[in-house]
Amino acid sequence: MKILWIGLSLCVGALCWPDQSPGTGTKTKRQALPLLDLSADSARHVIIAQGTKETYQGHPTTTLLPDGKTMYCVWTYNHGGPCGPMKRSDDGGLTWSPLLKVPASWATTKNCPTIYQLPDPKGKNRLFVFAGQGTDGAMHQSYSTDNGKTWSPMVSNGLECVMPFCTIEPIENGKKLLALTNIRRPGDTIEERSNILAQSISTDGGSTWTRWRIIADSAGLKLCEPHLVRSPSGKQLLCLIRENATRVALYMTSDDEGKTWTKPKPLPPGLFGDRHMAHYAPDGRLVVVFRDTGKQSSTQHHFIAWVGTYDDITSGRDGQYRVKLLHSYKGSDCGYPGLERLPDNTFVATTYVKYRPGPEQNSVVSVRFKLADTDRLPKK
Repeated sequence: MKILWIGLSLCVGALCWPDQSPGTGTKTKRQALPLLDLSADSARHVIIAQGTKETYQGHPTTTLLPDGKTMYCVWTYNHGGPCGPMKRSDDGGLTWSPLLKVPASWATTKNCPTIYQLPDPKGKNRLFVFAGQGTDGAMHQSYSTDNGKTWSPMVSNGLECVMPFCTIEPIENGKKLLALTNIRRPGDTIEERSNILAQSISTDGGSTWTRWRIIADSAGLKLCEPHLVRSPSGKQLLCLIRENATRVALYMTSDDEGKTWTKPKPLPPGLFGDRHMAHYAPDGRLVVVFRDTGKQSSTQHHFIAWVGTYDDITSGRDGQYRVKLLHSYKGSDCGYPGLERLPDNTFVATTYVKYRPGPEQNSVVSVRFKLADTDRLPKK
């Protein structure tokens, strides 16, 4: 990979990141976004799974059921390790159950499970958990038809991947589901551990999936862990992208429900990060949580939230402000979040993180906040 600095522009392959105002040729020095620090406000934190000297709790995702209070969290033991641990909250994430009983086959899968409520074409919802690799090396999946009380065994869906589905979005008025993740470049003999983006479609509510279609492959870059956001109008899909070579996060858009995509472009620097997860606030603003990878950022490697609008992202604007949610005492080993918005507009952002100094390994921890509060609090 060749990285060439020209003035203030970073060029990798065919992509360039000029530090300039969108739509102009004028180079400008970006000012850091205002920052609010909630990482020491332990009253906002809930420990879902405590790490110990022996146990590493990693890579959680969450889902909130339509009742607005039942929440599930799934994660792994160790970094990308075996799946299986799951807990339920009946009060919007304030308290959590003991570990729930799941099929023994879950422990035969590994790597960053993701949990979704997926509608079929008739509008019936089922819960699904996807795991990165099972006994055949392909993605595995399990489902529940009773809101998580019981689960099917993990079975292969035949899709080889690096990560399980990182994001799933209903398309074509709910007739289909569009799922994206990162895979290795097929037949690659040049680039070690390549990462490209691929998508698959389900027409039966998540039971079966089409073969991969590659949608983004940028030589010299390692694109991974995409996240889909539908525009406020509903007419456009925005894909936020982690990038592992330069740590400059990217985005692309689709105006035809994922049939075609624009070429990846750099996100505003305030969104440079890994494993973005986004949710709309009631006033239409976006909250995006992620692991900060900004090389000039004061919160680099920590778990943060970005607050802004959809148009800020697609227009290259910086957004409104950022929030440091949790301090990682193990550097960049955090993120992979869940993000839910409760009926009272509380956001519940969940991650894995070394929560305190000492011998304990990573824990699964959530942070609770409302924009009505963070808007008013003083920022640096």
